[in-house]
Amino acid sequence: MTYIILAAGAGTRLHPITLKRPKTLFSLDKTTTILQRMVGLIRKLDESAEIVLIAGFQKELLQQQVSGVSWVYNPFYGVTNSLASLWFARHYLDRQVTILNGDIVMSQKLLADIVTRPVENPCVLMDSSVIHDGDYNIQADQGRVIVMSKALTSYSGEYAGVTKLDETSAIKLREKIKEMIADGLYTTWYEDALVQMVFDENFPLTAIDISQYEWTEVDTVDDLVFAKQIHQKDGLP
Repeated sequence: MTYIILAAGAGTRLHPITLKRPKTLFSLDKTTTILQRMVGLIRKLDESAEIVLIAGFQKELLQQQVSGVSWVYNPFYGVTNSLASLWFARHYLDRQVTILNGDIVMSQKLLADIVTRPVENPCVLMDSSVIHDGDYNIQADQGRVIVMSKALTSYSGEYAGVTKLDETSAIKLREKIKEMIADGLYTTWYEDALVQMVFDENFPLTAIDISQYEWTEVDTVDDLVFAKQIHQKDGLP
């Protein structure tokens, strides 16, 4: 399977500690960064994995940390969002693909049970234990996504930064992204393209509840502390 890791952002919410270093390069132990952990676990759990990294801010530092992956560069990372980043990697959206935010740290068990498994149906990962103060959230009905948005005040759970698509749905997403870029929507999250597909085409997108697993998106210093705890519990070398 192909894995696209979105790592172009500057991590402005964590300034000043991310002024010169992407948060994907935060250390989880003496030898492992967030990005190295994700790439290493994907390779461990899926020996045939094709890993694509979308870089922007401090791309040279990222390239020093990780080898044996394909690189895509978003030169406009400072004024665009993930929709534009994924547009630069659109030629990978013609196959079974898992798209991950680069600042996610999740337990090895979650990666093994769900993230690196073959795609059965297009889906996003959702944590139903987070129903207050979530960042980007999902409203679902009987497991099917109705809407995803930062603006939701009532929702089924928080989006966990992972989308899994089969070949047909990946191609549909590619075409929707092309359409939205043509409309000038450079500052939009790529997940908003999925929402538009749900609205326009009744696209069948499933929400997979991962509340029984440990994971975090690193947006705060507290998140980084929890990420280190997840890493330590896995006891990875």
